[in-house]
Amino acid sequence: MTVKITVLKEQDEGGERRVALIPQVVERLSSLGVSFAMENGAGAASSYPNETYKNVTLSTDRKALLGDADIVLAVQPPAIETVQAMKPGAILVSFIYGRNHPELVKALRDQKVTCFAMELVPRISRAQAMDALSSQATLAGYYAVLLGSVHMTKILPMMTTAVGSLRAAQVLVMGLGVAGLQALATAKRLGAVTEGYDVRPETREEAQSLGAKFVDTGVDATGKGGYARELTDEEKQTVRKAISDHIARADLIVTTAAVPGKKAPRLIDAEQIKAMKPGSVIIDLGAEGGGNCEGTQAGQTVQVGPTTIVGPINVPSMLALQASELYSKNIMHLLQQILTKDGQIQLDFTDEVISGTALTHDGYITNEGIRTAVDPNSLAPPAPQPPAPAAAPAAPAQASGQEAAR
Repeated sequence: MTVKITVLKEQDEGGERRVALIPQVVERLSSLGVSFAMENGAGAASSYPNETYKNVTLSTDRKALLGDADIVLAVQPPAIETVQAMKPGAILVSFIYGRNHPELVKALRDQKVTCFAMELVPRISRAQAMDALSSQATLAGYYAVLLGSVHMTKILPMMTTAVGSLRAAQVLVMGLGVAGLQALATAKRLGAVTEGYDVRPETREEAQSLGAKFVDTGVDATGKGGYARELTDEEKQTVRKAISDHIARADLIVTTAAVPGKKAPRLIDAEQIKAMKPGSVIIDLGAEGGGNCEGTQAGQTVQVGPTTIVGPINVPSMLALQASELYSKNIMHLLQQILTKDGQIQLDFTDEVISGTALTHDGYITNEGIRTAVDPNSLAPPAPQPPAPAAAPAAPAQASGQEAAR
């Protein structure tokens, strides 16, 4: 039986422009023998019009598409009504952010949808090609510097003119994950003098390899899964004392700090902002999680004392064409883990990539942390079992003696 994959058109009120599957990936997955359907115009906002999709059924009937799909692909967390229109046992692949959408998680469980939440992809070598958080953060870090340069009252590189030289801008990046490192690299390529800060000392070499000076505060807050843990009050004061002078000298600051499942950590307070240069700019990539800076307003550009604070939301969507390309390839690599070579669905929950990315399956919330946060009384799923081996082809009937003699 042919597996049917459906691509949804994003209906996010924040103006989501990405699409979950681009035409080139459709072509690559078609070799598995699966079929594709897509909501009309799903790729238009990311510069992939309908006519670029070959061998894809287009429809304006969202409910019918959902009811017929074996696998549904999306970018943003879908509405509960979307989940309820899916057939039990179907698969959803999308960003979900379960702790922020508890009712959505319960709806996925109750509908018996198997949901693979792209933000849950384990940070292990084998899953790098599926790591959508990193692929999207790379673009966000790049764009943050460009966004900052638009709001600055000076240029980034040193420039020599007939009437003298202009000094290069000082750029400080706070939080050296994927987005932060890309921001450092971009600022350096554009000619700025760069500094990088992170509470994880192991990021020092990465910052220095990009030509940046590393700001060492003496605090080590390395956490699980490559993320930083939350600082203690004493550690916060130590960091504040060490970083304040660097904040005051910066022309542009990009903040990227995040703690999974929690409010974005505060990196810059009002007193530190007050001490910044006139005309300085902060691009707060933590705006959607509450902001890394005091005074940040998500989706707004505000003036706080001498500093312009920009709180962009959904930055990858601003680069929708290539953000969609990367996200689509992340999904492709995940689908290759759950589809056999002949295009059938086979889920192996003993595989750490499958079990780690799964949020719900067969009426259970399979991610323990999210299950505890969303519905602590919800039953834990049974221990995973490896998938049953594919049935061997039937042996040909033994020929009769007379037929064998022929």
